[in-house]
Amino acid sequence: MASDNGNTDREIILADFQACTGIDNIAEAIALLELNNWDLVAAINVVIPQENGILQSNLPSEASESGSLFRPLAPMPPSVSTSTSTSTSPPSPPCPVRAARHALEHPRQPRMLSFRVEYRQRSVEVVLDEASTVGEIKQVLETELQIPASKLQLKGWKTGDMSDSTVLSSLHLPKNNSLYVLTPDIAPSASTSEARTSEEALSQNFVLVVNHQETGRDYSLNFPGDRTIQEVKRNISDVTNIPVRHQQWEGWPVTATDDQMTLASSGISYPCHRLRVSRRSPTPTSAPVAQVAQAAQAEQVSDIHMASDSEGDDFEDASEFGVDEAEIFGMGISGSRKSPMIPDDAENEDEALLHFTSEFKSRYGDLHPVFFIGSLESALQDAFYGKARDRKLLSIYLHHDESVLANVFCSQMLCAESVVSYLSQNFVTWAWDVTKEANKSRLLTMCTRHFGSMVTQAIRTQKTDNFPLFLIIMGKRASNEVLNVIQGNTTVDELMMRLMGAMEIFTAQQQEDIKDEAEREAREMVKREQDEAYRLSLEADRRKREAQEKEEAELSRLEQVRREQEQEREAIRMSLEQALPPEPEEEDDQPISKLRIRTPSGDFLERRFLASCRLQVLFDFVASKGYPCDEFKVITTYPRRNITDLDPSWTLLDAKLFPQETLFLEAKE
Repeated sequence: MASDNGNTDREIILADFQACTGIDNIAEAIALLELNNWDLVAAINVVIPQENGILQSNLPSEASESGSLFRPLAPMPPSVSTSTSTSTSPPSPPCPVRAARHALEHPRQPRMLSFRVEYRQRSVEVVLDEASTVGEIKQVLETELQIPASKLQLKGWKTGDMSDSTVLSSLHLPKNNSLYVLTPDIAPSASTSEARTSEEALSQNFVLVVNHQETGRDYSLNFPGDRTIQEVKRNISDVTNIPVRHQQWEGWPVTATDDQMTLASSGISYPCHRLRVSRRSPTPTSAPVAQVAQAAQAEQVSDIHMASDSEGDDFEDASEFGVDEAEIFGMGISGSRKSPMIPDDAENEDEALLHFTSEFKSRYGDLHPVFFIGSLESALQDAFYGKARDRKLLSIYLHHDESVLANVFCSQMLCAESVVSYLSQNFVTWAWDVTKEANKSRLLTMCTRHFGSMVTQAIRTQKTDNFPLFLIIMGKRASNEVLNVIQGNTTVDELMMRLMGAMEIFTAQQQEDIKDEAEREAREMVKREQDEAYRLSLEADRRKREAQEKEEAELSRLEQVRREQEQEREAIRMSLEQALPPEPEEEDDQPISKLRIRTPSGDFLERRFLASCRLQVLFDFVASKGYPCDEFKVITTYPRRNITDLDPSWTLLDAKLFPQETLFLEAKE
């Protein structure tokens, strides 16, 4: 019984809800009630915003005259009664009129949605509340773009194309949205065409979202405005494996009548345009082999600058006619169509990389990354082992000719000017070709030696269609770290984003390395200064010690000379003293001269001499006392006479030094 009562209550709530909101679709009404847990008032507040009104008869007259749109209420169902009931049945749900009045008394602010709509060179901002319809957006665009709403195709909805009557609230959209407009029935005006073919338009990037109908896969590809439609088709041929002549397109503007037109002048939407491609069913033919070969060779000539792609188309076309390629061209698919990036017989890595660079340039043009010429070990040394501020990331490009993505990746991504410039400034780029098993084995050996077995296993297990691979490697103190492995199925924007992401990680690490290196250099500088100061101190001590030793040696020599001189003088003095005649007695019978000699120190020397003694005996006596005649003069007091100037052979009597005399010694000048 409880279940039956619950169902009855919900039926009443559903009826009241439909009566208040005017929603006739039962499924929609039930869904809205379920979202609000069968709360009638909450569900009504969700459906009826403030400006829509609830009961037209209850609103002020000014509101009805202001031009606001109100949804009239349906007649009140019989099940809802305003009279009181005395029955014992469960109380009925709140009256829908009271609920409506409650919603008016407590209004909700309308939820506004913002749309940025792109049309060719224009961008229009549209702001509407979520109760509006898709058709109202078109009406605003009709006013802004001066294009009938019936000719506007509004694209960019996440759930597919929408009808004009679709209410925006039913789409559950975010506050900010981006859409774009297609007008396939309207050709671009002359002024627009001229602007799009201007230099600025040719340099713009167009995003082509190409849907491959057989696989249901979308390819988002970036192309500059100067790229031709023919080049786009060739690149799509690489991605989808559909030859150009068998591509069936939908979505090109009616003005795109020539495949040699540039994207800027073709009339496609900027910045994004959607296309669909499928394989055209081949028509049966009985053309002979010679005609098939002639047609294939003709297209090969027309696609000469994309030889690797167009030739693949020729072979595929021939196979569809049931003709063996070897019969037409005299060779198999892998015959000398193009030289391998790295030959099997390359003797060393320098020779292999020179050949790789030359072949890459011949295929994809002069604008390409600067590939490091040398071994992988040399590339690691060049990237990681210089000064910290000079270090770079190492990027390794692994090419595989059998991958369908190789040509697109090289021509569209790797040779894009922004990518080439960014790589040359921040990376050391090393390349290798793994098409041949022998070259792949050489690469795996090198990777095992420098990066370990995990990286080697990751490369070994990659499927051919995942190539080309672009590895980004950062040098660490202990080991080399692989930051990113980029596969060939990417876009220029994604490639640049991942390169810049790796660069951010590297820059943070580089700043730490620069700081550590600066601190280490500062420590080493302090140590060098200390060592230099210590060396200079040792040198000064050595020189001081040598000077001291030299001085001591000189003093010792002088002392030795002095001692020798003293010894010599002492020996002379002793010999003179021994050679002096004996001093006569005072009572001697011979005449005696008594001499008193004052020395420079104030002492007196006294001695008696025979008057007949020569002056030389006097001089020898004075010398025996330490005053040689070559250093001192013997002077008389009065009158002053220099006795040493007299003839040493004179006697004391001849020199008038008799009977007594006082003399003094004076040092010679």
